[in-house]
Amino acid sequence: MDSPQAKVPPRYVPTLTEVVTGLEPVPPEASVAAPALPAAASQEAVPAVLFEAPAVLFEAPAVPTAADMAVAEELLVQRLLQRVELALDQRLQACIAQVVQEQTRSITLRLQEELESVVRQTVHDAVAQELEQPAPR
Repeated sequence: MDSPQAKVPPRYVPTLTEVVTGLEPVPPEASVAAPALPAAASQEAVPAVLFEAPAVLFEAPAVPTAADMAVAEELLVQRLLQRVELALDQRLQACIAQVVQEQTRSITLRLQEELESVVRQTVHDAVAQELEQPAPR
């Protein structure tokens, strides 16, 4: 049995994406028939180019070369790096903002404790000095 992968065409092969309806079929003779030549024209008078099939119609699709694949891969890598850079930048900003916020809270708490200690010590020293001095008479 054919696997589903066998039915998928390569990405560079064009595929039909729309269904066209309402067209009348063309008889096979009309699609292949050569244009009518005037009766006076002989076979020798008609250039041989008219009877040759264009080579472009019968060429196989171009297979990508290693250089083409390298260029395509480089473009893909560049697009991916741009997307990753944008997402990484946004996430780093959020993480850094959170860390700065936490550090600010921590520093604030330590500063409050230290300030309280300094104020207590200063008040204690001031009271002690006041008690040491003799009272004015």
